[in-house]
Formats: sequence, structure tokens, C-alpha cells
Amino acid sequence: MIVAASIVGVVWVLAPPFDRAAPRPPGSELVEIKGTMGGFSTAEIRVRAGRPLTVRLTSVDTPFHTDGGGKHQFAIDALGVNIIAPPQDAREASFTPPPGVYEYYCDVCCGGRANPTMRGKLIVEA
Repeated sequence: MIVAASIVGVVWVLAPPFDRAAPRPPGSELVEIKGTMGGFSTAEIRVRAGRPLTVRLTSVDTPFHTDGGGKHQFAIDALGVNIIAPPQDAREASFTPPPGVYEYYCDVCCGGRANPTMRGKLIVEA
């Protein structure tokens, strides 16, 4: 019994957590967005093409939020980006977007894509 508990403890300490974000790329621009019942904190993001971008999404809502359980999402279909932040926590993803205008949205709560406060634009300038 003690040996089994020791093995489980060693594996737990040495194994990387499933939700640990990969290190940010060097020179990455960090954009922080908050998701609440009222919508995203930012409706437009402007960045330069050719640079890595890290988006950190924080869900300010609690798990008691009745629509979506307090989770929020930052998704850009055209770029394959899909971040889901648990209630009162943050998650991030890094990517290098090509020039263009992209819609980002949350589709896990608050009326989803149909809610204009749960959508925004990522504008990547050449």
C-alpha cells in the first residue's frame, strides 16, 4: 500500500500538468482578454503580421454562472485557434497569424456567436 502511494506521488510530481501552457515564443506579443457575462473586454485586436501572438483568455465568471458554467472561449476558425478558460481562471495559446481580418468569438455561453458582445475582430496588418 505504501509502495503504491509512493509511486503515485512520484508520477504526480514528475508528470507535467495537462493544462500547463507551452512556453511563449520569443518576441511574442501578449494580448489579454477577459470574458464575462457582459462580453469580451476587447472588441478589436490589432497586431503586425509575422510576429508570434499569444492570447491569454481569462474567465471572470464563477462556476455558478447558469449559461456555460462560467467557462469562456476565444476561437478563430480560420486560424484553428480554440482557447477555453475555466471559471475564474486563464488559458493561453500562441500562434503567428498571417495578414487579414479574422472574427473571434465565444460559443460556450452568453448567447454564443449571436451575441455581439461575445465577438470581436483580430486585424493582422502587413
